[in-house]
Amino acid sequence: MIAQTVAMALQAIARNPLRSLLTMLGVVIGVGAVIGMVQLGEAAKKSVTEQIASLGQNLLMVHPGAGGPGPHGARGDAQPFDLDDVAALRREVPGVTVAPTAGASGLAVWGNRNWPTKITGTDNAFFTVRDWPLAQGRPFEAFELNGAAPVCVLGATVNKELFAGQPPLGERLRVGAVSCEVIGVLQSKQSMMGDDPDDFIAMPIRTVQRRLAGNTHVPMVFVSANDGRTAQAQADIEALLRERRRIGPGQADDFAVRDMKEIAARVNQSNDVLTTLLGGIAAVSLLVGGIGIMNIMLVSVTERTREIGVRMAVGARGAEVMRQFLVEAALLSTLGGLIGIGLGVGGSYLATSKLGLPYVFVPNVSLLAFVFSAGVGVVFGYVPARKAAHLDPIEALRHE
Repeated sequence: MIAQTVAMALQAIARNPLRSLLTMLGVVIGVGAVIGMVQLGEAAKKSVTEQIASLGQNLLMVHPGAGGPGPHGARGDAQPFDLDDVAALRREVPGVTVAPTAGASGLAVWGNRNWPTKITGTDNAFFTVRDWPLAQGRPFEAFELNGAAPVCVLGATVNKELFAGQPPLGERLRVGAVSCEVIGVLQSKQSMMGDDPDDFIAMPIRTVQRRLAGNTHVPMVFVSANDGRTAQAQADIEALLRERRRIGPGQADDFAVRDMKEIAARVNQSNDVLTTLLGGIAAVSLLVGGIGIMNIMLVSVTERTREIGVRMAVGARGAEVMRQFLVEAALLSTLGGLIGIGLGVGGSYLATSKLGLPYVFVPNVSLLAFVFSAGVGVVFGYVPARKAAHLDPIEALRHE
């Protein structure tokens, strides 16, 4: 009986293919939109997580001035950090790796090629903290760091733009007013939200301070918690810096310590809210599709009133007639759900490819959307099926 009912339902659907397709359209759009929105949201979340992770493992960013999420707020009239502060962090905060940075910008020139880029003054801890291995060459030597030697390590973009595949090691290029020897090239890193992380040159921090920046400031310090306990490391850093900078109880900090894990969690939380909102809006079209199924099934009952009367006259019971129309409605919504899954999965794959996001398949959402679409057919098909089951056989046979 079940097989016969399904076969009759498929025949009824195939009898008006265009109408059946238009009936399914609301469910197709609803399912496809829900799956597409959720998978795009998950792809964006994965991209943000990967980009933040590419900055380095268990990373804290410490800088003077306002803008930090510290417990005391932050003041804007901040005294800059210096290398003594960096030495104190290394000496008194246990279980961390500390990398100071000082920045400048300038034109890098080699032969007849030039490239405007950023210059980062730092030391070898920078490559460890930022999880940034060398592709060629070597890191800085101790005497080069202490003596402000004119040596440099190139980011992958600078190496490509200046040397275009030629071996750069041992060559001298001019950065601003400084002529430096290339001793290494870094591996390429993933783009950070449109910003190219490989477009910079690393030099010893004292070299940048003395020859390019003209001061002893350390605008940013990267700190990696070696045991992964970033919260404890953040608390230790804040306590030490408040003591060194003579900040009294209740006074606002004049520095900020940012935990990249917290930033990633906040971004992902906002992304989850947006994805849920968009998915909910898309799910409304499933309800619209269900209403469309109900309307078409009501029309179908009216069109097939004589057929229903004949079936009842030869012995069909009301429950069997009701089951036939429920199966037709469920098949319409189920077929629409399957087509919607294909469109949602395929559309999200194409969208992530165009946007440069990692593709993420979320099977639970596809399964839930499919079950929901089938349920929509049963729920909205009930009223037409009940109407068909309660027709008077004599009145149905008289229907023109």
